[in-house]
Amino acid sequence: MNKRKIVKTAAVMAAALLLAPAAWPRSQEQSVFKYVAGTESMPKGCQGKLEVAESNLVFRCGDQSLTVPYKAITEMEFQPRVSKKIRKMKLAWALKPASSHSKHQGFFSVLYSEKGQTHAIILQTRNDTMRPYMAEIDLKTGHPIESRQD
Repeated sequence: MNKRKIVKTAAVMAAALLLAPAAWPRSQEQSVFKYVAGTESMPKGCQGKLEVAESNLVFRCGDQSLTVPYKAITEMEFQPRVSKKIRKMKLAWALKPASSHSKHQGFFSVLYSEKGQTHAIILQTRNDTMRPYMAEIDLKTGHPIESRQD
């Protein structure tokens, strides 16, 4: 492992250790993620929690859950609107993403491959809720989250 990679890994780990605990004391209302689009059958607007487990990203909403293995993730983004690239993808959308924009909320889009097909989960949450999750997800998946805040 080269020195630059070691320094980058250490920086990401330090950020995760410093930022992740900030997510735990948040109230239920502040840490809610809402399913707004995707290829999975789940009610639109279903509100729940996002869990960064050992080997999976898990969205729990009521008695339903969506589990995405980290090794299956191909792309992630957190932006004020779902990118045009994702909106225009030819996927088997159960709920098609809208082009809405939010100043204080963002859209966390996860693309992953399962059985040779591309799947998508798009969750809406507050910017300050997502911030602590970003470093931990980046560290566990090895994929950077494309992020832009307008």
